Parts: sequence; C-alpha cells; structure tokens
Amino acid sequence: MNDETLVEWREWGPAPFEEARAADRPVLLTLTAPWCHWCDRMDEEAYANPSVAANVHDDFLPVRVDIDRHPRVRERYQMGGFPSTVFLTPGGDIITGATYMSTESLRQVLDRVRETWDERGEAAGRVPRALQDPDPPRGELDGEVEGHMLEQVRDAFDEEYGGWGVDAKFPLPSAVGFALKRDRDRATRTLDAVYTHLYDTYGGGFYRYATERDWGDPHREKLLDENAAVLRAFANAYLYTGEEAYRDPALGTRDYLTTTLWTGDAFAGSQAGGDYYTLEPAERESADPPRVDGTVFADRNGLAIDALLRLHAYTDDEAAGRYAERALDHVRETLVDGGEVAHYDGGATGLLSDGARLLGALATAAQVLDPSYVDDARAVADRTIERRLEDGTFADGPADGPGLLSRPLRPLETTVELADALVDLSLLTGRAEYRTVAREALSAFAGARHRMGVEVAAYATAASRIVRPPLVIEVADDPGSDLHRAAWRVADHEKVVVPNADGEAGTARVLVDGERSAPAETPEELGRRVGEFS
Repeated sequence: MNDETLVEWREWGPAPFEEARAADRPVLLTLTAPWCHWCDRMDEEAYANPSVAANVHDDFLPVRVDIDRHPRVRERYQMGGFPSTVFLTPGGDIITGATYMSTESLRQVLDRVRETWDERGEAAGRVPRALQDPDPPRGELDGEVEGHMLEQVRDAFDEEYGGWGVDAKFPLPSAVGFALKRDRDRATRTLDAVYTHLYDTYGGGFYRYATERDWGDPHREKLLDENAAVLRAFANAYLYTGEEAYRDPALGTRDYLTTTLWTGDAFAGSQAGGDYYTLEPAERESADPPRVDGTVFADRNGLAIDALLRLHAYTDDEAAGRYAERALDHVRETLVDGGEVAHYDGGATGLLSDGARLLGALATAAQVLDPSYVDDARAVADRTIERRLEDGTFADGPADGPGLLSRPLRPLETTVELADALVDLSLLTGRAEYRTVAREALSAFAGARHRMGVEVAAYATAASRIVRPPLVIEVADDPGSDLHRAAWRVADHEKVVVPNADGEAGTARVLVDGERSAPAETPEELGRRVGEFS
C-alpha cells in the first residue's frame, strides 16, 4: 500500500462488515495489487486528499484487498480493471463501482452513494448475475466446440495488426495454443506482434497488454502467471517451427523469471509497472527498478513450473529444468499438505486455481523429470475433487466468508485447467475416473459452446482432448534418454509422454485412441511411428 494514502483501511474479513451494519454505513471496498500503477496513482491523489479521506471516514467503512492474495474477492467484486472501487451494503451486495477515479470523481461518487444509501439502505445493493444462478449451461460434449472455436479464431483475427479483437490487445496465450495446432499462421503472427510490442528487450519478460488495437500504449506490469503462459506459447511455437524467433523470447523470459522474479526458493508473484520501462538502457542502470512482490503463490508457480519444464523438454535447456524442479520442490514442501494446497504461506487453502495449476505442474513433472511426481499429483487431484466438486461442477473455493464469498462461483477457465490436468493424470496412471470427472466438468459448460469466443479457446482445446483422446507416447526408458527426449520433440503440444512405461526396455510406442503402434527403438523410428498414426 502506498504510504501517501490518508485513509485508514481495514483488512478484509467479517469485522468491517459487522461494524458497517452497526454504524448503518456502506462499505467502500478498494481492490488493489502490488503491481498496479494506477492503484498507486489513486493512493497518491484521491486517497491522499484530506477532505476525501475525511468523507470516507465519516460516511463509509473502508476496506482494502490485495487481489493476488484474495482471488475469490477479486472475482466477485472487480469492476473490469484495477484499482476497482466498489461500494457495498453491509451485507456485501454491490451498490455501484468503477475502476480508477480522479479526486473529483471520487468525491462526487462518495456523495451520490451516501445519498442512495440514506434513501434505500440495503435495497440499494445487487448481486451479480453470475452469483445469482451459478449453475453453468450443461450440454453434450462433442466435436462441434472445436469447429466453432476454429471459426472464432479466423473471424476475430485482426489481419492488419495480428492478435484478436479491435480494441485493447492481450496476448491470449490460450488462443495461441489452440491455433498452433489448427491455424498456425494466425498463431505465429500473433506471437510476432506480442514479441514486437510487449516484450521488454532490456529486462526480459512480457508486459500485460496494450491499450490500442495496433498494440500501442502497453500496460507495463509483469505478472508471473501471464509471463508463464506466454513463455509456454512461445516454447510451443518453437516445437512446431524450430525457429529461433520463438525459442529466444522463451529463453529470455526464462532469464527474467530466474533472476528478477526468483526469490531463492521459487518464483515471486509480480513486478510493478511504471515509467521505468520507458527509459533508455543507460538510464535504467541508474534508476531503481519497479518493486517485486516476493510472495510465492501456488497457482502462479504451477504455471511457471509447467512452462519451464516444457521449454526444458523441447530444447534441453538445463536452467529451465533446474529452476522448475527447485520451485516445485519448494512449493511441495511449504504449501502442500496431504494434497491440500495453500495459496501462499499463511494464505487460504482449498482454492480451485491452486489445485488445478499445481496439478498441471506435477503432471508435467511426471512426464519430464520423474514419474514419481504422479503420487503428489494424485493426492492434489483427489483432494481437489473431494473438496470442490459438487454435482459435476467445480466451485472456486469454500462457500463461506463475508460478503459474496458465501455464494459459489463456477469458473470456466479454472475448470478447463483442472480438466486438462486430469486428462494427463488419467493417461499417466491408467485411472479412467480422472478422465470421467474431466468430461463431466467440461460438459457442464457445453450448452454455451456456440457463444464462446477466442478468450476461452482453452475450453475447446480441453474438450477436444476428451472427445478425441490425445496422442500418447509410451517410453519404456528413463526420463532424459534419447527416446524420451525424442518423444517430447514430437510436434504436438497436446500430447502426453509416459516415461518408464511397460514394454521392452529401450523402446517407445505410440498410442492413439486405444490403438498402439509397433515398438520403436530409435528416435527416427519413433518419428515414423507417429507419422503412421497422424
């Protein structure tokens, strides 16, 4: 929190809501993040204004939330960007809200909300539609979703500037991942634009997004999860093309993660944005870099570990593998207990995003480093299913807490991440029940498949791996052997590699939809076997 704010913020919890009810006041909730430049601006301007602060203290109960530490609060209350300034009833319902506001704008809104509260009280609040009826639109899981998404990839593509959409441009790594296998030209053209406009060529890593259609005016925050997802997209592009233009940004991002964001044990959550990134290299040398939030988050580390392990598998890059393994072991030792995952050291446990993303990392580690990681993967999967699965859908966390936390939220994106990891785990263990759970969870959203856009392309990827089982390469050899390395270099980033599989030692077999190939003894022969099944 910026020291210049004059508002005496309460921490999120039941107490401020109880105090607001007793005092008959609405709650002023601000959602901020340690990487958020505009959050700092609002602290330095509006919340540092003495009359605004006095107004807040007289008429509201001010509560401040770090969205990285409280993702369930973020998902229920964010207003489309950060900071989010949200006015609530003492019961936690939303009266109104906005993102960044100037001093004068905030002053006017404070007056209007107070008048509304005096006139209507609790009746002024509303519950967002997604929380009124949390049951997703169920349907049959079939091949139509893949075809629909392919149309979306084509129709929404910006042929002039690359990427998808005609307003702000986001990297959309899940759309890139879907397209790499099905529309490679648009995928690589998007990555070319992302690298040109969002990559920090001096410090490494990618900025969050650009506010203009032509990728201009970027927001320069660097988040671990977003960098991990983009790193994975570039690594996958290198797998398909073999071009250094995609390998080098992945390696540069690896350097950023393993230096600037390396805590000594695992990966830090984020680095703030700001004007520092507009300085020339010589000027940067003498300037203080933006702050790094050193919190080790389970979900963000899961994404980074997965991405680095894939980069290692595709390129033999030892640093990527070594740092990924160190981070994974640290997260297992400090944040996992009997399959229960803590969001961060001392944070909430049982969040769906932590279970899903760490499960993905463990499943990838079992394929790249050591099959024994399957044991921890099963423990995380079983615990996540036990705690979060209800009527075939997954909730983002326990249905308790102040405000709207008592209402369940069924997040599509996180469900997709979990389902994808469960498919991997099913193929690694031979346990069909994991795939069954994944199918049921994805089917819960299938009724909306024709309304889905490219921003949820990962749903189509995961659904296709259920409808048409992915390529599996069973390697009867140790991780790191020539055959194992060759299996990872097969140009299909949706495949599963099973090391130390049953079979004649020193051979590999291709498995597609229940049909196995003859054994291959050399990388060249394995390539021919894959070609026979494609």
